[in-house]
Amino acid sequence: MTMTIDLDESLRGERVPLEKIPVIDFGPFLTGDLAARQAVAREIGAACRNIGFFYLSNHGIAPDLMARTFAEAKRFFDQPLEAKLAIDIERSPCHRGYFKLGGENLDPGKQTEAGDLKEGVKIGRDLAPDHPLVQAGLPLHGPNLWPDNLPGWQGAMQSYFDALTGLGRQIMHAFALSLGLDECHFDRDLTDPMATLGPLHYPPQQGAITEKQIGAGAHTDFGCLTILAQDMNGGLQVKNAAGTWIDAPPIPGAFVINIGDMMARWTNDLFASTQHRVVNLSGTERYSLPFFYDPNFRAKVEALPSCVSAERPAKFPPTTSGQHLLDMINATFDYHREKAETA
Repeated sequence: MTMTIDLDESLRGERVPLEKIPVIDFGPFLTGDLAARQAVAREIGAACRNIGFFYLSNHGIAPDLMARTFAEAKRFFDQPLEAKLAIDIERSPCHRGYFKLGGENLDPGKQTEAGDLKEGVKIGRDLAPDHPLVQAGLPLHGPNLWPDNLPGWQGAMQSYFDALTGLGRQIMHAFALSLGLDECHFDRDLTDPMATLGPLHYPPQQGAITEKQIGAGAHTDFGCLTILAQDMNGGLQVKNAAGTWIDAPPIPGAFVINIGDMMARWTNDLFASTQHRVVNLSGTERYSLPFFYDPNFRAKVEALPSCVSAERPAKFPPTTSGQHLLDMINATFDYHREKAETA
C-alpha cells in the first residue's frame, strides 16, 4: 500500500553529520584504569554540556539480549487491545502496566486534541506488597503488572531491566567524574533507584502530519538519565543549542543517551536537558526501548555546590526525586492526575 505523507514544515528535521551528536566508546570506561575512565568521562561531559545527547557504543549489553527484548516487545504489542488491557496502567497503584494510543501526552500545549501516537508499557522495580518501601506507602513503588498469556515475556523484560540498571549506574559514575566529583558520588542516592523500562510501539503515520499529533510530542525527559534503544526505522529528532531540530538516526548496536530534568537541576543547567520528539515517517511500525534511571524517591535534587557560583546562582528551587517525577507524571497522564486529585 502506498502511503501519502504531507509533513508540516515545523516537523522537518535537518540531516547533519553524526558528529553533531557524538558517538562515545564506553569500552575504556568499563575495562580501563582511572585515566581511561576520566578520558571517557570528559567526552561525556562535553556532550552533556553541548547538546545533552550522545550515542554510546561498546556498552557491554549483549546484542542478543537487545534483540530478544525488541522481539518480546513486538509480541506484546501485536496482541488485540483487549489482551493488552489486561494489564491496564489505570489498574496499577504505582503507575505500571499498559497505556493505549494517546494515553500519554508529552506536549499538551500543542497536542490539544489527542495524546501521543504511541502505546507503551511501564515496567519498574518489581517490589512485593510486603517490601518495606511498599508497606510505607511510597508512591511509584510496588509490583509490576505482568501479562499471564505470554510465556517468557516477564523473564525477558526483567533480564533487560537488570542489565540496564547496571549500565545506568556506570553512566552515573561517568557523570560524577565529568563534574570533578568522586566516581561514586551519586551512589548514595541510587540504593533504591526508581528505574523504569518503557517499551513503546509507534504505528505508521500518514496524511497531513502537524504538531497537533505526532509519535511523541516535543519534551524533555523528566528524570536523571535515559538509555534508549531504537529500531532501524528512525524518527527521533533532537533540538540542538541553536534551536534547530536535527535527526538522531539509529546506529546499529548503540544506545542513545540523554540528560533529563533532574540531572539538569543537579548540575544547575550545566548539563542540558534537551527537547526531543518522535515523528514516525518510516511507513511501518516503529519500536523503541527507553530506560529511565532515576534516584531514590527521597533523594534531594538541588544544585551541586561545584555547579553554583556568584556568576551562576542556583536556577531551580530544591526538590526531591519522587516529588519531581510525580509532578511530571501528573502533567502527562490524565488518569494519574485525576486519581491524585480525587485521592
